[in-house]
Amino acid sequence: MREQLREKIAGEITLSADAGKTIRKWREEFGISQQELARHLDISPSVISDYESGRRRSPGIAIIRRMVDGLIDLDEASGSNVLKRYDLGEKHDCIISINEFRTSISAQDLMDLIEAEPLNPGIALDRHIHGYTVIDSIKAITSLSSFDYLKIYGWSSERVLIFTGVKFGRSPMIAIRAHPLKPSVVGYHRPEHVDQLAIKLATLENIPLIKIDMPVATMVDRLKKLT
Repeated sequence: MREQLREKIAGEITLSADAGKTIRKWREEFGISQQELARHLDISPSVISDYESGRRRSPGIAIIRRMVDGLIDLDEASGSNVLKRYDLGEKHDCIISINEFRTSISAQDLMDLIEAEPLNPGIALDRHIHGYTVIDSIKAITSLSSFDYLKIYGWSSERVLIFTGVKFGRSPMIAIRAHPLKPSVVGYHRPEHVDQLAIKLATLENIPLIKIDMPVATMVDRLKKLT
């Protein structure tokens, strides 16, 4: 599991349009401070701070791997809590379908593929999607623990999360807002009525929020063809 998670994090940082922001996201996910990580790597905390803030140019793959190894080493030393959470061997009941794409696609191409409409059209679509997860929102609300939450992200958070059974759309966006991992796009399948709070939260997070009306089976079939 260590090697799988190592490759997942290093790959996501390397492919990210903002490597520093992604490094910070993962450091916070591990619950490790800049000072702790710097001490473990025997470097100045200002180096990590500069990378995360963008004051220093994006690190190369060797530095990224060293940082990732440091996060995992510290996690293992404290009981492997994050490693255990990322054991993706068993799919949660709330997940209808989850897959990674063979190659990334643009957010606009994704919307065209599943005939989606934007709910916050002011948010730019200049991002790439590496996978998808279709989630039963009712089951997620009633049974998804913080321990299981990470499983909906598969091997990359740069994905579209599509929620079915949505009434107002508040709960999914509140959960996303509260967690350091953020998807690239959030989709609501045939929502009854999308509350303005959900749209506001998506906009604050700079996440395109979209609505899909085609049948779930058709949508999943189209997405699977890209995997």
